[in-house]
Amino acid sequence: MQEVKNKKGTKRSVKILWYSFFILIVLFALVIVMINFGMLGYMPTMSELENPSSAISSEVLATDGTMIGRYYVQDRSTCKHSEISNNVYNALIATEDARFYDHSGIDPYGTLAIPFYMALHKKRGSSTITQQLAKNLFPRKNENVFTIPFLKLKEWVMAVKLERNLTKDEIITLYLNTVPFSDNVYGIRNASLAFFNKTPDKVTVDEAAVLVGMLKGNTLYNPRRNPKLALERRNTVIDQMDKYDYLTDDSAKMYEEKPIVLDYHKLDYHEGMAPYFRQVLEQQVKDICQTLKKPNGKPYDIYKDGLKIYTTIDVRMQRYAEEAVEEHMTELQKLFMAQSGYRDGSVWSKHQDILMQGIKQSDRYAMLRDEGMSEADIMNAFNKPIKMRVFAWNKVKYKDTVMSPVDSIKYMKLFLQAGFLVMDPYTGEVKAWVGGIDHTYYQFDHVNIGTKRQVGSTIKPMLYCLAVDNGFTPCSILSTAPQDFPEFMNHPYDAGGKDKGDVTMQTAIALSLNNAALYLIKQVSINAFVDFVHKCGITSNIDKVPAAALGVADISLYEMLGAYSMFPGKGMHTDPFYILKIEDKNGMLLKNFTPQQREIINPTTAFKMVGLMEGVIQHGTGIRMRSMYHLMGDIAGKTGTTNKQADAWFIGYTPQIIAGAWVGCDDRTFRFNSQRLGQGSAAALPIWAYFMRRVYADKTLGIKVDEKFVAPEGFNNCEVQQDQISRLRAETVNPGTIDPQEEEKQNNDWEQP
Repeated sequence: MQEVKNKKGTKRSVKILWYSFFILIVLFALVIVMINFGMLGYMPTMSELENPSSAISSEVLATDGTMIGRYYVQDRSTCKHSEISNNVYNALIATEDARFYDHSGIDPYGTLAIPFYMALHKKRGSSTITQQLAKNLFPRKNENVFTIPFLKLKEWVMAVKLERNLTKDEIITLYLNTVPFSDNVYGIRNASLAFFNKTPDKVTVDEAAVLVGMLKGNTLYNPRRNPKLALERRNTVIDQMDKYDYLTDDSAKMYEEKPIVLDYHKLDYHEGMAPYFRQVLEQQVKDICQTLKKPNGKPYDIYKDGLKIYTTIDVRMQRYAEEAVEEHMTELQKLFMAQSGYRDGSVWSKHQDILMQGIKQSDRYAMLRDEGMSEADIMNAFNKPIKMRVFAWNKVKYKDTVMSPVDSIKYMKLFLQAGFLVMDPYTGEVKAWVGGIDHTYYQFDHVNIGTKRQVGSTIKPMLYCLAVDNGFTPCSILSTAPQDFPEFMNHPYDAGGKDKGDVTMQTAIALSLNNAALYLIKQVSINAFVDFVHKCGITSNIDKVPAAALGVADISLYEMLGAYSMFPGKGMHTDPFYILKIEDKNGMLLKNFTPQQREIINPTTAFKMVGLMEGVIQHGTGIRMRSMYHLMGDIAGKTGTTNKQADAWFIGYTPQIIAGAWVGCDDRTFRFNSQRLGQGSAAALPIWAYFMRRVYADKTLGIKVDEKFVAPEGFNNCEVQQDQISRLRAETVNPGTIDPQEEEKQNNDWEQP
């Protein structure tokens, strides 16, 4: 009787067990269905899975397709399956999901093995590449011990949906495009470019193993920060490739014996080519994006939508421009700091107001003030020496030192800055842009249209051009006597050069005689000159005063180069531009850009001006272009120096290229004490010369030293009186100067009335 009862009890237990099992199966299926339809939380559609909304960085491309920068929230870019080496795929599959091509999104063997590994107290990841992709595309939110089972099931559902709608190649490519690598780099393309400076299709076996090895721990296996651990992890990946027959034993051993050799080129905001240009470009593209609408009606986002921005920058010229600035400024800074008052820091005794302003504008001051510190305590903190890193003209562009924050402000403010811009005078394409000496420490750009400095004598070619366009010739006689401007002053205006007597126009511009410029502006009228300057593309404000002829106006280097384009451009003004086109992430054209040209003067006037400005180089203030830098060929240009040497300028051009340089301190209070060092021919012209040396030497650029300025048909010019220039220059010998023939004496110490 008892035996019968036991059998009935056993049958009842088995029945309950089966009922429970089927109920669990039904509940599990119900949960899966509810997850699939988004009833237990958001479930992305298949369209969203196929086209993830992951932020993709926008790329800045030079004329040859070289990527010179990116804009991003996350440093991510994408590539096609064919653009990734099989070495990467093999390393990834061998390490992360050996049965990738056999399962349908969930690996049953790996999943069933989890309890056994847990019983042995071993950690084992069972997620397939497809599951990891689902997790990458839609990261877990509100993760805790209660939600993890549902989140895991959700990833299973997404993985199955991915497998049903995408091919294996599409899945693994999408995974590699979204996965994070070390140094906050996303996607295989950016990772291979950052760590090995090559595209992913060129990655070798050992390099692929390094990249895949990072995926287990972005920071832990970072080959730049933890090379030993990264090497161990790389060899583990290679072992896995050997295990699954992607490598032979011998080749695996060979790769494991190799060291990790990085070619690190991660592009960040400060580093890389043309950082000042990219800074200006960023703002312009952001403005343009507001006018470009996506299919959903929203404007494009430069940081998220993976735009491709094609620019006019030539990487060779950009490199030469940056090298030229560094070569000259390194030596010029030494001369600047060797001056009396700068060498010992005594210059600051007269400028405590500037120092205090610098203190109060610093981030350190704002931070201490926000912490509630009193003014006295803040100043005590500023005078306490601490360890810091500051800019220096050396190989790494910085030095580690100990100094007080006050001394660091004094130190950093006394660095000379520079701006250098290069463009094609016919198309307006900007070929190189150097906005300062180092973007890490000095972000202020000295080239763009918003940065304006006094231009000095570089304004004079526009004055002479207006005169030539109204009947003057290079041989016309100009007075260098002080000039009367009764509407502005009650005495003659003497800006220098009266001892030279009457001179030809060619002599006056070559030697940059200020009184001759005052004579000319009186002939053409002040109003007509200012109007003409604006007609030449200068949008900056110019006061209608006699000193406008001497360059008292603050104008940007960007505007000046555009204005000068009419001289080599045969009378056509061309606006500088630097964006060729913008495409979306799929290569669809969103907007293209073309040169904007207009005729300002006729070709005859333009050629006469070329001849006048060639005289500056041949016999005038720019003579060191020949005598010191030995640059031959047709070169025309104009130097400029402002009051007390606060600003030094040189803008020059050949038949094929135009470039301009500016040099000075950000604070105009600090300047060269002598004309010999601070004039445009000494402080700015060398940058142009160093750049052109490199350009002429690079035959691939096609910029030829024997290219000639071509006169328009039927051109007749007056006979140039070279002997007058030579005689007057000989009379300007100034004892005590290193090279008196290069003095731009007449262009200094003038004041606006």
